[in-house]
Amino acid sequence: MNNLPLNIPPSLKVTEEQFALLAAANRDVQLELSATGELIIMPPTGGNTGKRNIDIEGQLWFWNRQTQLGVAFNSSTAFRLPNGAER
Repeated sequence: MNNLPLNIPPSLKVTEEQFALLAAANRDVQLELSATGELIIMPPTGGNTGKRNIDIEGQLWFWNRQTQLGVAFNSSTAFRLPNGAER
């Protein structure tokens, strides 16, 4: 896989609607939107991090399945924060 750098001017601001369209059109890219409208492209994790993450996610899923105290989400889930950011 070839890497293609993407330079985003610091002044570029993305609306919530534009962010939703970008995320839907680029499902293989981890995108975040800051509270100030800055688009953040997150690089993929490496093998060691991915291995640790799946272990943590598995333990959380199993604990939540047993206790039924709430809902668990994996690290790819985006949430809209009270400040307007989507992380």
